[in-house]
Amino acid sequence: MPGGHRRQNSIELLELMGVVRENGNEQTSLPPVLTPLSYDYILVAKMMDDQERQVYKKHIEYIDELRKKNFKVTKIIDDDLIFYGIQAPKKIFEKYRYLLKVSDACNWSSAQNIVPLSTRIRVVHFILNHTFIHSGECLRDLMKMKVFEAKFCLHEKRKQKELKDRWARWTACLQGQPITDIRQYFGEKVALYYLWLGWYTYLLIPPALIGVIVFFYGFNFFENSPLIKEVCESDTIMCPLCDNSCKVWNLSETCTYARVTLIFDNGGTVFFAMFMAIWATLFLELWKRHRAAFVCQWKVSDWSEEEEELILEIVNDAECETKPFKHSYLHSTLVLICVTAMILVIIGLTHVLVVFRVIMAGVFAQESWEFLSNHSNIGAMMLGAVLHYLIITVMTRVNEIVAMKLCGIEKTRSFAATEKSFTVKMFTFQFFTYFSSLFYVAFILGRINGHPGEYVRVAGKWRLEECHPSGCLTDLFIQMTIIMVLKQTFNNVFEFSGPWFRRFLKRKRTKKLQRKCAHCYLKDESEAKDGADLCENCKLRDWHNNYQLKDVNSFSLFSEFLEMVIQYSFTTIFVAAFPLAPLLALFNNVIEIRLDAIKMVTLERRMVPKKTNNIGVWIDILEAIGVLAVIANGLVIGVSSDFIPRLVYRYYYGPCAINSTTTIDCMAGYINNTLSIASMDNDRITFLPSQMVTSDGLNVTSCSYKDYRSSDYSFTPQFWLILAARFAFVILFEHVVVICKFIAAWFVPSVPMDVKNEKLTDKLSRLKEELK
Repeated sequence: MPGGHRRQNSIELLELMGVVRENGNEQTSLPPVLTPLSYDYILVAKMMDDQERQVYKKHIEYIDELRKKNFKVTKIIDDDLIFYGIQAPKKIFEKYRYLLKVSDACNWSSAQNIVPLSTRIRVVHFILNHTFIHSGECLRDLMKMKVFEAKFCLHEKRKQKELKDRWARWTACLQGQPITDIRQYFGEKVALYYLWLGWYTYLLIPPALIGVIVFFYGFNFFENSPLIKEVCESDTIMCPLCDNSCKVWNLSETCTYARVTLIFDNGGTVFFAMFMAIWATLFLELWKRHRAAFVCQWKVSDWSEEEEELILEIVNDAECETKPFKHSYLHSTLVLICVTAMILVIIGLTHVLVVFRVIMAGVFAQESWEFLSNHSNIGAMMLGAVLHYLIITVMTRVNEIVAMKLCGIEKTRSFAATEKSFTVKMFTFQFFTYFSSLFYVAFILGRINGHPGEYVRVAGKWRLEECHPSGCLTDLFIQMTIIMVLKQTFNNVFEFSGPWFRRFLKRKRTKKLQRKCAHCYLKDESEAKDGADLCENCKLRDWHNNYQLKDVNSFSLFSEFLEMVIQYSFTTIFVAAFPLAPLLALFNNVIEIRLDAIKMVTLERRMVPKKTNNIGVWIDILEAIGVLAVIANGLVIGVSSDFIPRLVYRYYYGPCAINSTTTIDCMAGYINNTLSIASMDNDRITFLPSQMVTSDGLNVTSCSYKDYRSSDYSFTPQFWLILAARFAFVILFEHVVVICKFIAAWFVPSVPMDVKNEKLTDKLSRLKEELK
């Protein structure tokens, strides 16, 4: 709008909630087209003893190519390093502004005489990466050949300090984020990431509170539940959990675990799983509304990445040709085969984990330490979870390399297409790496292990692992807790300490440059005048400080997004087994926002500001996760938990089903109802006589195991009834939740009406201006 920018209601709502903290203006004063004290880019090369070397010739040739394009190149030598300060000519930005104005898919700002430094950096970054020497190599190739040691854009000290004071500090953890300032400094892409992360963190508050309520609701069963009383007072003798060394045991030994299981395996879990599925939909729909408000305010609603790249190509070379779209069925088939093979390898690692747990359970069972031998299965499960985390750490790097190689096979047309392709492949690999083991524990563990006399064995030797005696959900809870806590704790520690330690080592190895002279200090702090410049020593000091920071690349922000989306998957997909997941995610995100901010502002080189109007393919991935969460939570409740068997018992087999006026609790006798008996009189039983001795020294001739089988080990009618009820519940649960998700998505418009109206008004104003 010609008179200024009216603030959107959605933005004001975010400020009121404390998600963002703005000053009411779309942007403050911007730097002029050319600020003499600022350099658009810095290149660093190593000094060469032999100036006839091919590497030296290439680096000189590349600098000459830049000078041919009228770039101003300032060279400063510091011991064994050569720093090149790059400044682009004014006409490049004038051409960029004009092409942006006549573009069909880009909004045009009224501030036509101003180009922000973030825009200058983006334009120069593109030109540098598309400037070729005679041998056909560009800057990326020269970096791989070590012709140049580093390339980076400079931090602006004044704005850097403002961001540190308002945002990048630990004491600001509970304050909103200055999204407009972040956008001006790091570009729209980074700003939308922090806007999304802030909104995600804020909306985690309701599920975190409800998860805690559901968790404490489970404590209600500690003293009142007949199930716990039946387990704790039981004298039922259970069958050995392993071969040879394990002995029969008393069901009452699992009293503590039964109490813990009921904390998260109760009626409140069903409600919470449904709530989280609907929450995921509302989260995405409300995010779309807030994103639309900000991109409208930033004048990038109609921005197109492909058209932006076309404009930059023309700015770089007026005689450039278009890069045609290409599709190769052969390459696509090859990529599909490779992706499938990689997924099978990752699933194979899950089988390795299963075998590892089976073997370790057998080893622990033979240990002389009684506590470890008695809890061999749970010990193997916890050790397997730690190994799973180590596999995740290694496979993350492997997945990244494979995904990048597959993108190379595809030969995508542009960087935007490459980034999208890489994101989908990398997330797919990471998802299977994180969740394959969890899906096995949730839906397969304990269902294919057989029964006494006919156990399924690995390599014909080791008995396949069973669920924890208190229930299969206990195993899933242990796995999720260990992986999620380890992932969040170690990731945060390494994310912060790694860049800080690297910067510390670099500063130790390099000599300290003199402090900035008073003359340059005044020039740097005041408004820059034409022709003003820092002295060589002060420029070198600034460039050297930026050089010592951790390097960043085009995929640095991708790593942050991937980490948060994987966490979002943990928070939604198996939340029925771990109601405290949203609370852990909330605590982690409050720290994560400031950790990423401190790292990005003070410990890393400045990220090249990128323009965008959305979070890209991540929104599609988040929607897919939301659908998968409905399916997974329905299966966890219907298949993994004891929720359905309890309902069947209450209304079909329990005391209340037989006599509705009985004073006995409806769930009395449920535990014994879930047990089957194995007798030593059966020839198929292979337990050793030494295994059938209780802790009191009594010899027993039969033992119980958890299953619905008759004396000949065939399934009872109750088993088939429960199985039918499980599938009926899963179908009903998923249909009800999906309908609720569609209603929620329809009820909340993805773009606020005031945003649509402002876009129309703004377009009308610009069209009228063109007629004048």
